Amino acid sequence: MRLTLNVWRQKDRKSEGRFVTYDAPDISPDMSFLEMLDVVNERLIGKGEDPIAFDHDCREGICGTCGMVINGAPHGPRRATTACQLHMRSFKDGDTITIEPWRATAFPVLRDLVVDRSAFDRIIAAGGFITAPTGSAPDGNAILVPKPDADHSMDAAACIGCGACPNASAMLFTSAKAAHLGLLPQGQPERDERALKMVAQMDAEGFGSCTNHFECEAACPKEISVEWIARLYRDYMKATLTRPADTGRGEGGVG
Repeated sequence: MRLTLNVWRQKDRKSEGRFVTYDAPDISPDMSFLEMLDVVNERLIGKGEDPIAFDHDCREGICGTCGMVINGAPHGPRRATTACQLHMRSFKDGDTITIEPWRATAFPVLRDLVVDRSAFDRIIAAGGFITAPTGSAPDGNAILVPKPDADHSMDAAACIGCGACPNASAMLFTSAKAAHLGLLPQGQPERDERALKMVAQMDAEGFGSCTNHFECEAACPKEISVEWIARLYRDYMKATLTRPADTGRGEGGVG
């Protein structure tokens, strides 16, 4: 395959960025998208040019590191597929492919396609914990968990924090992280506090509220359901009524 790549290049967060066009011949349709970028980078290095910076780690679709926008779609054209699991057979010979970093304000560009997603880490740190005694691991059967609750918690925990969902909102990510703990018995003591603190931190990071367009679910490579957003709404409203002094919310909130 011979492709034309329009790639966002930006030296650092303070520099102006721009699209640069690259010719990419002899691309195998069996390559992954990241392997294709590897090949392009090897050619750039061979010509003495700076390679395209992009995030990657496991390349198995489970770590969430490889986020980028491909032809206007987070992770590319295939639904429920991370960029590292996207293969070049999803494109046609002669195609022009535009590659950009995430565009949420809360994810500043560090270099080229690499963005700072530490905003997600701070949201988790604000409330993504449970009170548990230190020491050795407890017996796995010491706390009984109903099978439906365990299954739903695992569904929410499938979120890999890749950043595809924001669209200037982080509601899907925040709600999934709050739900996978809040569904389990161990997560109940902090359930209200967790909702208040995580939403307040989400506001502080500059993410907006849910737009109710369901675009986050459509963009999610793990197909995390918007039902978790509805659950976070309920937890947040209950917490504001029962713990009004602990809201600590910004101007945005969940609504």
